[in-house]
Amino acid sequence: MLYESILLFAILFVAGVIHRAIFGDPQTNIQRFYLFMYSWVIAGLYFVFCWVKSGQTLAMKTWNLELIGYDGNFLSIERAIKRYVIATFSLMFFGIGFIWALFDRDGLSLHDRFTGGRVIEVLKKS
Repeated sequence: MLYESILLFAILFVAGVIHRAIFGDPQTNIQRFYLFMYSWVIAGLYFVFCWVKSGQTLAMKTWNLELIGYDGNFLSIERAIKRYVIATFSLMFFGIGFIWALFDRDGLSLHDRFTGGRVIEVLKKS
């Protein structure tokens, strides 16, 4: 998660610069809320695109991890969006969905349990 957050910081930094260039510095609470939602959507686009296209974000590729559905295929757009939303709420509530994986019989996080996905280790291609 640490490596993923470093990559996400860079993406959100660029997105924030673009947002600020177009809309200026957010002065009111509603403008800050819109900036927050904009950032949340940009992060979601990154994760959903990666999960649907290749089953891996850049950090997941580095650690040889892949997200697949129970059927062995990559997640559909709908399932990837659902996973992102549930994972967001999981982080908001002290990471409970990630902690869930420590006690789950299959080692699945709560958002994987709800969306029918699982993270697996992939072998390096030589």
